[in-house]
Amino acid sequence: MKLTVFGATGGVGQEIVKQALAAGHEVTAVVRDPARFTVTGEGLTVFRADVRDPEELRAAVAGRDAVLSGLGARSTKDAGITTTLTRAVLRAMEVEGTRRLVVVSAAPVGPDPDRQPLVDRAAGRVISRVLKPVYDDLRAMEAELAASATDWTSVRPPKLTDKPLTGRYRTVVGGTPRSGRTLARADVAHAMLAVLDDASTVKQGVGTAY
Repeated sequence: MKLTVFGATGGVGQEIVKQALAAGHEVTAVVRDPARFTVTGEGLTVFRADVRDPEELRAAVAGRDAVLSGLGARSTKDAGITTTLTRAVLRAMEVEGTRRLVVVSAAPVGPDPDRQPLVDRAAGRVISRVLKPVYDDLRAMEAELAASATDWTSVRPPKLTDKPLTGRYRTVVGGTPRSGRTLARADVAHAMLAVLDDASTVKQGVGTAY
């Protein structure tokens, strides 16, 4: 497949690029600063652009089979940036007629898990209060997805770690795994690539966790 990856210098984005190249896909990595991007490999194109500008992004998404986004706020100070950048990506995709989009979101944006233990419910409430601006940003981003013409999927992991890829995790289409506490960035990338051809995940949030 011909794939475009946004947020390619981030932890999830780099993993998407690495795993996609290893699987034999052609990958266009969109970055603002190429000096910060160290991934190399056959089939890779590095595309420098201001992600806020849909016109600059059109060439990056034109003719692609799918777009994957690792864009996201790094702290509460950056809250709002995910919606702003994703909106630009959506506009570029809609102009170019590129339909498939997979983004990373977060577990608290999804529905509460069935039969969630009390300790996990309590921890979730605390985290949601502390990171409320970030999650509000992600909810706004998902509202933009829902209003778009794209065939989108939002992958919603819990707390991210830098542990190695396992390829073993739980997914719930339209829901959230019970007692899901962590997921490695490498496995988030794996899940995002895995849903590309899964029609059941189109226009759905997908909860993921160990």
